[in-house]
Amino acid sequence: MADPSEDARLKALEARIAAAKQAQAPKPHMEEHYSQAHLAWRMVIELVAGMGIGFGIGYGLDWLLGTGPWLMVLLMLLGFVAGVKTMIRSAQELQTKAAEQAERQTQAADVADANEKD
Repeated sequence: MADPSEDARLKALEARIAAAKQAQAPKPHMEEHYSQAHLAWRMVIELVAGMGIGFGIGYGLDWLLGTGPWLMVLLMLLGFVAGVKTMIRSAQELQTKAAEQAERQTQAADVADANEKD
């Protein structure tokens, strides 16, 4: 019959091997590439959409009120500011996700190190 300490060592070894295999598993290249492109386009679209909405509302109000391009310029600038604020919010969201992922990887490495010491 196997020694209980030997069984514990084997289980720890199996856990370390599983953690190493999971860490070494190849990432889907296409998913990562398109993910970054998707995020870049998302930010560009947010900026352009803010400016486009400002342009449309400003142009419509200028046409209705006969005020010339002043409202269009003003609302385009406000749309630009809103687009930049939205881009900053998106960047902060991405930064938070990256920090959470790094923290999970650090915790997994700590668990593997702790299992290795046992």
